[in-house]
Amino acid sequence: MPKAVRYDEFGGIDVLRVEEVARPVPGDGQVLVRVKAAGINPGEALIRTGALARIFPSTFPSGQGSDLAGVVEEAGAGADGFSPGDEVIGFSDKRASQAELVLVESGDLTRKPEQVSWEVAGSLYVVGTTAWAAVRAVHPEKGETVVVSGAAGGVGSLAVQLARRTGATVIGLAGKGNHEWLTSRGVIPVAYGEGVADRIRAAAPNGVDAFIDTFGSGYVELALALGVPAERIDTIADFAAAEKYGVKADGSIAAGPGAKVLAELAGLIADGHLDVPIAKVYPLAQVREAYTELERRHTRGKIVLRP
Repeated sequence: MPKAVRYDEFGGIDVLRVEEVARPVPGDGQVLVRVKAAGINPGEALIRTGALARIFPSTFPSGQGSDLAGVVEEAGAGADGFSPGDEVIGFSDKRASQAELVLVESGDLTRKPEQVSWEVAGSLYVVGTTAWAAVRAVHPEKGETVVVSGAAGGVGSLAVQLARRTGATVIGLAGKGNHEWLTSRGVIPVAYGEGVADRIRAAAPNGVDAFIDTFGSGYVELALALGVPAERIDTIADFAAAEKYGVKADGSIAAGPGAKVLAELAGLIADGHLDVPIAKVYPLAQVREAYTELERRHTRGKIVLRP
C-alpha cells in the first residue's frame, strides 16, 4: 500500500506520522501521480497547528502539502493530455501532496521540462506562484528600486530574481551567509537586524519605490517608514499589518491559473533564467525532521521531501 503523511489533530511537529493508505483511484478529469518530490512550506505548518483554522478548516485525519512533481501512474476519464509515464509538475488543493501517490486534477498539472530536476519541480508551486504574484503586485519597473525581506528564503529567493528581470534594482535583506548568493544574481545584499533602515537608505540613495515582505516581523512598518506608498508594498507574512495599513497581501491565490504560471516558471528554469535553491532533501519518513528544519527559518531556498 502507498504511504502518506497524516495527522489526527492540530498540534506541533510531533502529531505528524507516515502511514499506509488506500491506493487512490482517479475519477473523471483526475490523474494519479507517483510523487518524485514534494516541497514543504511555512503555511502548511501553520495549518497543522490550527493557527489558520478559521481560513483553512480541517477534517481529520488530514494529509499535508500542495507542491508536487512526479510521473503519471494512471489517468482517469476526461484527463485529456496526460498518459502513464508522463513527467509532470503540479499541485494539490486537498493537502495531499506529501505522499507516494496523489490524485491531481488534470488542470492543475503541466509538463516537467527535462532540464528541471525533480527537487526543483516538486517545490515550485507555492513559492513560485507566490513570488510571481508578489512581484506583479508591486509592479517594479526599470530604473526603480525594490526591497525584498527574507531574500534568501523559499519565496524571497525567487522574488529577487523575478524582480531583477523587470530591470529594477533589487535590494535583498538576508543574513551575511547568503550575501554572496544574492550578489551572484545581481541583487544588492543588505544585512537585516538593528540599523537595517539606515543600511537600506545607504544602498538606495534615491529612495525605495516598492517593497516585498516575505518574512513579517515589522517589515511593513519599515517599508512605510522608508516612504514606500502602501499600494506598492506587498506582504505574504503579516496579514494583520496588511489590514491595518492597507498594503497588499497578494500570494499564490492571486497569481491566477496555477498550472499556467508553473509552466512559465518551469520554462524560465529550463532556460537558465531562474534558479530555485534547494536547501535540504529528506525522505518522506523524515517529515518531522524536515519541518523542524523549516521552522528554524534560516534555510536558503527550499526543503524537499522525496517519497
